[in-house]
Amino acid sequence: MDIQALKAFITVVESGSFSAAADRLHITQPAVTKRIQGLESQLGAPLFDRFQRRIVLTEAGRVLLPRAQDALLQLSRAELEIQNLSGIVGGTLALATSHHIGLHRLPEVLRHYTRRFPEVDLQLQFMESEKAYEAILNGDVELAFVTLSPEAPASIESLPIWEDSLTFVAAPNHPLHSLCNPTLEDLVDYNAILPAPFTHTYRIVKRLFNEQEIPLTAVMPTNYLETIKMMVSVGMGWSVLPDSMLDHSLRALDLKVSLQRSLGVICHRNRILSNAAQAIVQQAKDSCPQ
Repeated sequence: MDIQALKAFITVVESGSFSAAADRLHITQPAVTKRIQGLESQLGAPLFDRFQRRIVLTEAGRVLLPRAQDALLQLSRAELEIQNLSGIVGGTLALATSHHIGLHRLPEVLRHYTRRFPEVDLQLQFMESEKAYEAILNGDVELAFVTLSPEAPASIESLPIWEDSLTFVAAPNHPLHSLCNPTLEDLVDYNAILPAPFTHTYRIVKRLFNEQEIPLTAVMPTNYLETIKMMVSVGMGWSVLPDSMLDHSLRALDLKVSLQRSLGVICHRNRILSNAAQAIVQQAKDSCPQ
């Protein structure tokens, strides 16, 4: 079968229309229609029905779809394996990263990587760690640098790279600093400014409070740690932040607790990594002090 016709078929299904598929494939709509018609002629059956201005798969289309997807996946894997044999680091690398890692961990990695491998077309996307897991599962990106989840799906392969120590903090003039040996119970009387409850970082903090059967409710949750830092620094409440973010605008609370989270890279366990992906993982590992 015509590979380009199969790609057009799958793209129409994914995008929901011939015009949207044409935009994604960077060809004209008549060219998409021609490819689909050629595929239907070869198979001897229509692949799409038009229903209330929507594109709907016929029974033949539903039979073809998973097989077409598998055929293109196998072809892509073969092409990648052959390219990897050359040892050349180039091509496109779709990469996702959380904002915190992108700001505090990746700059040095990317600086060395882009100088060493200028032939790589690096497509970097910033997103929440939880969204990055979805992007890996959906095949939207090849790699993602994220806060690692202890409950990752079995199809996700995780590699810890950095250990992030977390510290309870408040503004230098916050009333909590006037307490001798403050405890978690003391924190409950003041506003907590934390990431949203669905984030891995929030769950780490929540687990600590649950272990001591202490209630925890955050006001004005936000997933951007830089925003949390600003809100804490002006006295709006206390929070838990990575040590790498501490400066004169914050002061650590003298709590006798220790918290850590693992940062690293994830990929799909069944996906063959390109030379470009393998090279940036190695660059990240090399960036860590031994």
